Amino acid sequence: MVVLRHISVAFSAAMAAVGTALFIALNLFYKRRVWTPESDYYTFREEDVERSEKQVLVLGLDGAGKSSVLQGLSGAGSRRGCRPTRGFNFISLHTPACQLDFLEIGGGEDLRMYWVDYLRRTHVLVYVVDSSDRGRLPQAKDELHRLLKADTDLPVVVLGNKQDKPNAVSVPELHEALSLSSVADQRKLFLLAAQSESDGLSRTCGLQKFQDLLLTLV
Repeated sequence: MVVLRHISVAFSAAMAAVGTALFIALNLFYKRRVWTPESDYYTFREEDVERSEKQVLVLGLDGAGKSSVLQGLSGAGSRRGCRPTRGFNFISLHTPACQLDFLEIGGGEDLRMYWVDYLRRTHVLVYVVDSSDRGRLPQAKDELHRLLKADTDLPVVVLGNKQDKPNAVSVPELHEALSLSSVADQRKLFLLAAQSESDGLSRTCGLQKFQDLLLTLV
């Protein structure tokens, strides 16, 4: 069983690494093409004007709702459900200022040790927390602070997801549970709320507000 577990860990990590390498290679090769989410994230379309690309890394424990957040951003949430992410997901949003490339890395225990490896190419970190999973909030806090310590300058947006659940902690309670008051004042860190539905981001904290915040941080 131990051998099989080690094989599973290695395979998951390898898949995430290969997927990220492919994502970066495609972005370099298709300089004037961009990802669009209309067909399950994998459709190319020509872009008239080449835009600067900024990477937004989306992390959080498994089950936090990272994929739902991406689907809410892409507008695909109402058309498809979410499965646990074992490797990676990505979408791109195109704004007049730049192209935002969202890269989600799975939150399983076997992949969390590799999260810090993806911080180097990242302009903003979005950390998704399941507000209704009170028992795992200490673990979510530990993983968040490990990332904050690994890169002391990276801007961070924490999304308190599943705020519509009956047992969800409030945003002020989440701020305390994650020990965000201990983060240095000069650190660019923001806490926003989102609901569990895949379009909850746009209805709760405001999709445009979220995008505008990211654009000010990149």
